[in-house]
Amino acid sequence: MRDRQTDNRVVITGLGLVSPLGVGYDANWRAVLEGRSGAGPITLVDPDEAPVQAACEALEFEVEDFLSRRSASRMDRFAHLAVAAARLGLDDARLSVNGGGDRVGVVVGTALGGLGSHQDQLEIAWTRGTDRVSPFALPMLLPNMAAAQVAIEVGLRGPLSCTSTACAAGVQAIGDASEVIRRGSADAMVAGAADAGITPMGLAAFAAAGALSSRGDDPAGAARPFDASRDGFLLGEAGAVVVLERLDLARARGVPIYCEVLGFGSSAGPDNLINPDPTGSAGGAAVSRALADAGLSAEQVDYVNAHGAATQGGDVSEIAALRRALGDDVATSVAVSSTKPQHGHCLGASSSLEAAITALALREGTIPATANLSEIDPDCDAMDHVYGGVRDADLDVAVTACFGVGGNNAALVLAAV
Repeated sequence: MRDRQTDNRVVITGLGLVSPLGVGYDANWRAVLEGRSGAGPITLVDPDEAPVQAACEALEFEVEDFLSRRSASRMDRFAHLAVAAARLGLDDARLSVNGGGDRVGVVVGTALGGLGSHQDQLEIAWTRGTDRVSPFALPMLLPNMAAAQVAIEVGLRGPLSCTSTACAAGVQAIGDASEVIRRGSADAMVAGAADAGITPMGLAAFAAAGALSSRGDDPAGAARPFDASRDGFLLGEAGAVVVLERLDLARARGVPIYCEVLGFGSSAGPDNLINPDPTGSAGGAAVSRALADAGLSAEQVDYVNAHGAATQGGDVSEIAALRRALGDDVATSVAVSSTKPQHGHCLGASSSLEAAITALALREGTIPATANLSEIDPDCDAMDHVYGGVRDADLDVAVTACFGVGGNNAALVLAAV
């Protein structure tokens, strides 16, 4: 196990979640436990111009609750979601900056950045002329601007960076931010991701890749990870961050602790731009490296929060990856589930949202169920799938894994404190 000195241990003390399941970690966790879905008919895009008719939108999010009108007008929606999540996370952690944010940093990633603003400004340039493009076009569309706007709006002056590793961006951010704290460059970090990809181009791109479910007439039942009848996911949007702190400082503040970040691992799977390796070799390496970083054996893992995108090749590859990392004998007894059927695939933000849900599972001793799973695909039936309802369990160690387009694979090992 990694060095257990308290000044080298990193824990999660705050969760900031804005997703199709609600605003705040409590609303999200209640929805997960109740099996409630955030899916519904598309409203952010004209349905007549959309290739699919259902998505998972953050309908309860009101930007004016978190930003002034002037600030909001200079940001893309993905940055709105990031700032809101950061404020919620810092409030949950009871961490007040008050102008003294030199030792608090930010790593907030994204898959698509300001895609909506990019489309809007391109249309203006084409139809009205390039001289009519907004002077805030660059700050709205650049992928690093969610992280930057969090630092600006909240007043954080510590290390600042952005991860842009597709679906793995949120977990990559948490892993990178944990190392910032361990090397002594910060006392606390806001880490996670934000994405707002429910746009005409976002929907068109994922539809063209064959990744979206065609069950528009049944949004809540559309995404079916590991099920024999799965046909893809619903696109979602979210801002999801965790607040990380040194364990000794968190204890000195007397704040509740969700769990400890024990290990992080990543790997490249460059064999195919979109379709994952069916053998799971690269994905398995990320999980194995996270366990090695934590100093744990596969036998110590109680639960895996899966990527579970409900694509034909992706689910098979993921189960193969987990079998490689855990070993065939161990894998069959490790609980696994995916919450994407409920909140949708929120791209880079999905992985940090799922990391937060995993932290709650550890704290509460409850494993979320995979909604809509009724007939397990024989090619995915190599683990203990949790479905049909949540499961109470004595959880000590959990893994959350994500596998992104371009072979960006990442995994976190979290543990009860």
